[in-house]
Amino acid sequence: MKKEKTSKARLQADDEMRPDYDFRGGVRGKHYQAYRRGHTVTIHKTDGSKVVQHFTLEDGAVMLEPDVRAYFPDSESVNSALRCLIPLLPHKPKARV
Repeated sequence: MKKEKTSKARLQADDEMRPDYDFRGGVRGKHYQAYRRGHTVTIHKTDGSKVVQHFTLEDGAVMLEPDVRAYFPDSESVNSALRCLIPLLPHKPKARV
């Protein structure tokens, strides 16, 4: 039982941000536009070689603007809202080829 109490206390303590982290000078969304375009990661190995990987959004992925994201905490809520709007649309979408 003692271990269980200790691990619970540790989890609660980990949920809190330490006071020595100061984010007052940070800029929210600083890298947002660059992330939307994709990003490259270069891994420098100890033998001197490099591995370059380019990451882009998956096909069909949609990035929500910050003001919209405030209303939708997850993909399920976005899909639910969009499904409510579909009957209001004048016609069905064209099939992608």
